[in-house]
Amino acid sequence: MASTLPSSSAALAASDAKKAGHGPPKPVVAAYTLFAGLAFAVYHFVADGEFSAIVTMAVMLQCLAMLLLCLQALASGSASGISAHSLGLEALALCCRLSSTTWLNGYLPMDESGDWVYQAFDAGTLVLSIVLLIRVVFKHNATYDKEADSLPCMPIIAASFLLAALLHADMNRRPFFDTMWMAGLFIGVLAVLPQLWLISRTGGRVQPLTSHFIALMAFGRVLSGIFMWYARHDIACVEWVEGFNHASPAILSAHVVHLVLLGDFAYYYVKGVATSGLAATLEVSSSEIMV
Repeated sequence: MASTLPSSSAALAASDAKKAGHGPPKPVVAAYTLFAGLAFAVYHFVADGEFSAIVTMAVMLQCLAMLLLCLQALASGSASGISAHSLGLEALALCCRLSSTTWLNGYLPMDESGDWVYQAFDAGTLVLSIVLLIRVVFKHNATYDKEADSLPCMPIIAASFLLAALLHADMNRRPFFDTMWMAGLFIGVLAVLPQLWLISRTGGRVQPLTSHFIALMAFGRVLSGIFMWYARHDIACVEWVEGFNHASPAILSAHVVHLVLLGDFAYYYVKGVATSGLAATLEVSSSEIMV
């Protein structure tokens, strides 16, 4: 059951809303506008309106999410509320995925956006995550919540690689790179855990752009999941049990896990945006965050 928020927290949130004015900062509006324009151009002029472009839209959303988090750090000059562990896991997930998608076609969209646009946005997200990670750990070290950002990453990484080795598909027909792609998926899904852990350990208060970062990453996962559901019968694997394709349910389950982890956050995000707009600072009940 949700706990009652302290009145001081409510007052602080109200103060932030007042400072935020009637809408989000101009750089945020510019970022969303730029993304909308690029998404329109990619979908209509590169992908020629093909359904498979939905997975390219997913990686574009993830790039936008990371850009907004970078804008928060730059605008505030602070690393408060940003999980370095989460950034590190995101960077590792992207490296795993790019090790496959930069030269193999097994997991790429079937339209022309899979020729270079998909990889370019993944590479851009990787660069942004590394730059932000460096700023958080070194330049803004004084404001980084190191003690609260304490969820261990090695078990997540080890479990992801182990499951990927057992459950990977065979779309590349190269077991190592199929494993790397699957490990990237699993690590990317679980990369949100350190961020949620940090939020729960720092009072449940989420800065506007941090909330947009989490929400956009989730929305990108929804689009990716829709594509994978559509392509589920085309996902091949070397079957451990004859007649049972384990890769397809593993991929779809990973997408579902991401959304389940963010179930409580999604409620507060939608409520906050509906009542206070895109500049809302969220007050999330620490006891309800699923970590």
